Amino acid sequence: MKTSSIVGIVGYGAYIPLNRLKAEEVSRMWGGAGEPIEEKAVISMDEDTVTIAVECGRYAVYRAGIDPSEIGAVYVGTESKPYAVKPCGTIVAEAIGATPNVTAADYEFACKAGTEAFQTCMGLVSSGMVRYAMAIGADTAQGRPADALEYTAACGGAAFIFGRKEDGTLADIEGSYSYVTDTPDFWRRGREMYPRHGSRFTGEPAYFSHIVGAAKGLMAELGTEAADYKYAVFHQPNTKFPIRVARSLGFGMDAIKPGLVVPFVGNTYSGSSPLGLAATLDVAEPGDRIFMVSYGSGAGSDAFSLIVQDAIKNNQGVELPVQTFVTRKRYIDYSMYSKFRGKIIK
Repeated sequence: MKTSSIVGIVGYGAYIPLNRLKAEEVSRMWGGAGEPIEEKAVISMDEDTVTIAVECGRYAVYRAGIDPSEIGAVYVGTESKPYAVKPCGTIVAEAIGATPNVTAADYEFACKAGTEAFQTCMGLVSSGMVRYAMAIGADTAQGRPADALEYTAACGGAAFIFGRKEDGTLADIEGSYSYVTDTPDFWRRGREMYPRHGSRFTGEPAYFSHIVGAAKGLMAELGTEAADYKYAVFHQPNTKFPIRVARSLGFGMDAIKPGLVVPFVGNTYSGSSPLGLAATLDVAEPGDRIFMVSYGSGAGSDAFSLIVQDAIKNNQGVELPVQTFVTRKRYIDYSMYSKFRGKIIK
């Protein structure tokens, strides 16, 4: 899918909560047989998906240097809304100063809800319906006690403001491609507190099939291959899956750079691939090509190809980079984590 005019990112921002829960602390409680990650980011008592979205939205506005009243759309992709009936989008739009002349909504498609919002924003800007549009991917940890998700399900998010090329884009979007099927790998029914996953369905027929399908579809459409990209970002449900899928598509470890531009603070669900993209833009140079593919259970993937522009040099370091949020941390124990997540109610 290509826009009729060149659309790109004019501003972006990220936020990762201060609190960290060590994987060994989860093992201490439930007797795990080895930790899949070192630690994950978790919220405090006064944080939720909306506060995360507001923080990264404000950073995006600041970095873009625009009047927030010119943002004509604010979309929040999440699967951990604090309200069953009341949109996160309206709260964020109000907090960043975009109301009242704005369209706002929440997007749902598990972990690719944020990148769904990307595509809508791209279309609105390209058509001329709005000058700027903001898409946010943000989530909080949802993991049943003793479940494998308790190790990896984390909290965080990233926001992106889309505009026309003449508005000074940091990175132009060459194209996007979506690949979707009805694959029941992960779900949560209404009134259930925790999601369930379909074990063997989560790997081959779900994550790998859809990411590869979207990636190959976009590269075929654009006439590109893995060697054409400096960086690659994939949804991170854990530390192994994105590296494996990258290698299967022909991306080397130089493109992935897991310790630098795709920091793992846990699976931030809808914030996972957007956070990876934000971290990549923090270090990218003009002319670099970035390949990004999200994944959402249920199941589907959105692939994007971006080319970094000269304006990126004026914006890097303007506001807190992702790495700052990764390195600042405060450790809490399982009892505090349980209290903050509502697992313990006094």
